[in-house]
Amino acid sequence: MAQFSGSSPVQVLENVSAKLGCSPTSDQVAKYLDDHDDLRHLRDQFLVPKVADLRPSDSCAAADGAEECVYFAGNSLGLLPKMTKKYLDEELEKWAKTGVHGHLQGSRPWAWAENNIEEMMAKVVGAKTEEVALMNGLTVNLHLLLLSFYKPTAARHKILLEDKAFPSDHYAVESQIQLKGFDPKQSMLLLSPRQGEETLRTEDILELIDKEGDSIAVVMFSGVQYYTGQLFDLAAITEAGQRKGCYVGFDCAHAVGNAVLKLHDWGVDFACWCSYKYVNSGAGGLAGAFIHEKHTHTIKPALLGWWGHDLKTRFKMNNVMELQPGISGFRLSNQPILLVCPLQASLEIFNMTSMEALRRKSVLLTGYLEYLIQHYYSQDPDQPHKPYVRIITPSDSQQRGCQLSLSFSLPIQDIFQELERQGVVCDMREPNVLRVAPVPLYNSFRDVHCFVHILGSALTARK
Repeated sequence: MAQFSGSSPVQVLENVSAKLGCSPTSDQVAKYLDDHDDLRHLRDQFLVPKVADLRPSDSCAAADGAEECVYFAGNSLGLLPKMTKKYLDEELEKWAKTGVHGHLQGSRPWAWAENNIEEMMAKVVGAKTEEVALMNGLTVNLHLLLLSFYKPTAARHKILLEDKAFPSDHYAVESQIQLKGFDPKQSMLLLSPRQGEETLRTEDILELIDKEGDSIAVVMFSGVQYYTGQLFDLAAITEAGQRKGCYVGFDCAHAVGNAVLKLHDWGVDFACWCSYKYVNSGAGGLAGAFIHEKHTHTIKPALLGWWGHDLKTRFKMNNVMELQPGISGFRLSNQPILLVCPLQASLEIFNMTSMEALRRKSVLLTGYLEYLIQHYYSQDPDQPHKPYVRIITPSDSQQRGCQLSLSFSLPIQDIFQELERQGVVCDMREPNVLRVAPVPLYNSFRDVHCFVHILGSALTARK
């Protein structure tokens, strides 16, 4: 989408529609954008579910059901890379034929297979390879990091996070505070949006850090807020927190593979993420963790495991720990090879492009979705009984990833079920939000156009 860089999504849509002599809402615009999408070939690297295979989808909604569904749930589970099965089959075959020798043989020896793909992962999060480790699950990694970075004192014992953070983050922070002998009611500092607003203002985050910073041990935000889709200003939050003497870390589960991250350049102290959403590693896939190189020799793991021992002497088995520096020392156990394979398959697709190129497409793709929703389904004061959709995600593309969170004037359960019936896959979250994520790796402008018109029939059917 490089030819459209420098223009806002609205400007692009208006320019293209003028060129074609049609309305910006015409399917001709979607076709033109797809035809000029220099990343469109990446979709061919994934398997997209067919309408007929989705229940309770209505096969009549898409010809004979052989048509691909509109998959807008990459913020919950990314699609399956085609190479995943090949890589898994290779390792199963190696296991069958060589048994234990697979630990040291083949293209991905099991004893260090994850190390072979950490360079690709580091590129996605804007880090140096040695600052990244692929291990465990997201919450396990968050606990391991907080055990080392959260060092409360009587004067500085608070952890700042957004109110209604993802439950896993909330529980992890709560339990870490209790583990260190403090009271979550006193030590969890939760920041809520202003009254009547859905998202946090950056100035309010920075003001609170400045005001309370002397009592804050750790600032721990998400990169993208899972419910609202808000992309936080990680650089500004990091600078503000560190200026007050706080460690600053992020749960990047909804940001990795979605936004351009520069964890190293921003000086972020630590971060962690899952890989099964925008990074497409499969449900429960291998997670990632980051510790900035400035902490390589000062931050040590609180819990030790064999896999944190230097690989060169690990198998001497003398029980004298030679700890790997930085994040590598936080490794506890060998990684499941069957989880390394799908992550490798996905990261190789990311390696075919760049996060900057994906982000350019994403801004236009989500902007197109926003434009069509506002055109067709905004609240109309002259038609008070007309169903409408309200977007709670920030309209500024710099403050969001690809997700739009939609709130409805009708019961959301009815809308969600009708969309599913017609072959749309998205994500409903209580109490009243539909999370829709057009992912630039594999979604098309046609997907967006199709979704918006199916949404119209869902609103009409349930009003």
